[in-house]
Parts: sequence; C-alpha cells; structure tokens
Amino acid sequence: MAEPSDHNLDAKAAWGITSKSETRWPVVASILVAIALQLLLPNKVLVGLGAKAVVPGIEGVLLLVLLVTNPGRLTSEQRHLRVVGIALVALVSVANTVSLVDLIHALLYEKTAGRTLVYASVPIWLTNVIAFGLWYWELDRGGPARRTQSTHPRPDFLFPQMGARGADPTWTPDFSDYLYTSFTNATAFSPTDTMPLTRWAKLLMALQSIASLITVAIVISRAVNILN
Repeated sequence: MAEPSDHNLDAKAAWGITSKSETRWPVVASILVAIALQLLLPNKVLVGLGAKAVVPGIEGVLLLVLLVTNPGRLTSEQRHLRVVGIALVALVSVANTVSLVDLIHALLYEKTAGRTLVYASVPIWLTNVIAFGLWYWELDRGGPARRTQSTHPRPDFLFPQMGARGADPTWTPDFSDYLYTSFTNATAFSPTDTMPLTRWAKLLMALQSIASLITVAIVISRAVNILN
C-alpha cells in the first residue's frame, strides 16, 4: 500500500474541508462596536494613550482602508491587507489593555473612585471579548482568506462540529463561531466546547482568561466596598 503524501496528511489533519468565503461586514460591525465602547470610557481611562479620541480615530482609518481595498468576500486577500487587519486588531487589543491597566490602578489607588469606574469595566470587558474573537478569527488556519484554500494549515481550534456524530460534514467556522468562543472563554475563564490545539491558541486563550478574571475580581471587590 502506498504511503500517504504530506499533502494528504495535511488535508486529513485539517479535516480536508475548506471554509466558505466570508464577508467582512460582521467583523466591521464588531470593530465599530469596539470603537463605540472605547468612546464611552471615562477620561481617567485610556490616559496612557493620550487623547481619548486618537486611538478610535486611527482604528477608524485602518478599518476604512480595509473596506475600500477589499469590501467583498475574503477569498483573495493580499498580504498587505492582512497586515492592516492584524494591525487593527492589535491596536484594539493594546488600547483595551491600557484601559484595563488604568481602570485597575484607579480602582485600587484612588479613594474617590466610584460607580463611574465600576461601570467602565463593562465596555472594557466587552471589548476584550471582541478583540480576542478577532484574534481567533484572524489567526486560525492562517486567516479567513487562507482557510478558503485547499492548502490551508492544520486547524488551531477544534470546534465540536468537527468531530460530533451527526454533524454536518461540510460545516466550517465563521466569525460568529470565533466570537462565541471568545465569549465563553471570557465567562468561564477556560475553554468550554471549543478546544485550542496549538501553542499560540492556548496562549491567547490563557491571556484572555487572565484579563477577564482580573477585571471581574477587581471590579466585584470594589463594587462590594462601594455598596458597604
């Protein structure tokens, strides 16, 4: 019997299924929500990045570049567009991390910190969910455009539909699945139904769990003090 080729092994490892082409609009809507959440933050948050409107403005410009250069389906994404997309997600993540650090500092060391800062934890937590959902979507199997090709890399996430009996054999994840994975990881502080398979996927999920856990723990403790 002939030995299977490397290509066949890779295809089998990736379940041999190429993803359907996706539109950018669900991602655009999520980024717009993240920008709106950043603008809702109080002035004490995001001070590490200067004026509060600067970062959302840059994010808006990067988003506009993506829409103008590739408004349709993500089947022929060029390398420079992928760089822009990853830079946009990175900026959202960095801005939210700075916001979280500023929030924690204010809650821990400012005696006058009150309900306004506690309420600010909500948009920070929601942005955390959106940002990591974007990371999972951008990086799994080389990204949304690469997943539509037969030469896509092996999967970084094992979704339950990939191995469940009776599941649609042609099923492939889209952005909503990665966003749901991010939400469940942020609420459970650990993977739930979707398992990370690669080191970077495990590291990202661990970082998200840590950020979510710290946010919830600090905010709850401060809220209890306010109520008392």
